[in-house]
Amino acid sequence: MSSFKHDVGNIFQPIFHLFGIILAYCYGLVPNYAIAIVMLTVIIMGALTPLTIKSTKSMMAMQKLQPEIKKLQQKYKGPENRALLNEEMMKLYKEEGANPVGGCLPVLLQAPFLFILYSVIKGLANKVMEHGKLVSLPRYIPTSSKMYHNLVNSGGQIRAFGMDLNLKPFSSHGSIGAAIPFFIFVAVAVALQYFQMAQMNNRNRKTGQALPSQQQALQRFLPIIFAYFYLIIPAAVVLYMIISTVIRIITQDLMFRAGVSNPHKANERALPAPEPRTDAIEEARPPTIKPSASKSSPKPPVPRPRTQSRSRTKRKRKAR
Repeated sequence: MSSFKHDVGNIFQPIFHLFGIILAYCYGLVPNYAIAIVMLTVIIMGALTPLTIKSTKSMMAMQKLQPEIKKLQQKYKGPENRALLNEEMMKLYKEEGANPVGGCLPVLLQAPFLFILYSVIKGLANKVMEHGKLVSLPRYIPTSSKMYHNLVNSGGQIRAFGMDLNLKPFSSHGSIGAAIPFFIFVAVAVALQYFQMAQMNNRNRKTGQALPSQQQALQRFLPIIFAYFYLIIPAAVVLYMIISTVIRIITQDLMFRAGVSNPHKANERALPAPEPRTDAIEEARPPTIKPSASKSSPKPPVPRPRTQSRSRTKRKRKAR
């Protein structure tokens, strides 16, 4: 097991050094460990933004497919059709470019960055025994950097705003009051993750789209799983998660306002402008009266012969 960890560590060594160099550079700009971590988080989230947009579009595709999925579920009922149902659903996902766990992809992508940042923070507080005395020897950052010299002088303490960001909630803080900010960090990180998911669910309700059951299950349990890790990792890494979640919330809101994560707005932008209906134009025109030669039209009266008047005039002539 130790050899496996050593091999994995060797693979990630270049990445650790890269993040260490970026962190030391940020610290050189603003000599505050917390602000340097925030700046590093912004850089990482900027690199992850295209993946966030892609996962949001995939989630939109899943929402649009819900009626088709329900039809398939009704068609292939029962455990005997389970394999056929899964096959048809996977075919549907492939045709439409959808991913059942696409909406949770940004959260899942945090796992490798948590591991990398945890290793870098652990390296910053690295200590070695020299002449029977523990001496601070930071790793992964340039030895000529300002951060390196400050860490050596402070004995490896990553202090910012009265907290040693290398400590964990259950580390020895000396007093209960000193440990409270670390537990607040964990509570804020978990609350922000639930808020982000609630934000997306509210948007979906407004657009009349239901989340897939797989995504709903992941939304419920992922923050709980992450809460456990927040309790056993340094506060510096928890700070990274807090800032990254805030950035995702802002990005998510901007995407919805722009119509990227709103299927109705996206469809309105994609559809061309409707052409005017010809029948509506015809209806708007005033009716024209045309002469008709129908049989029902009345005929002019025909003058009747005046037979009686002529006979009377003949009688008067004879009488004379």
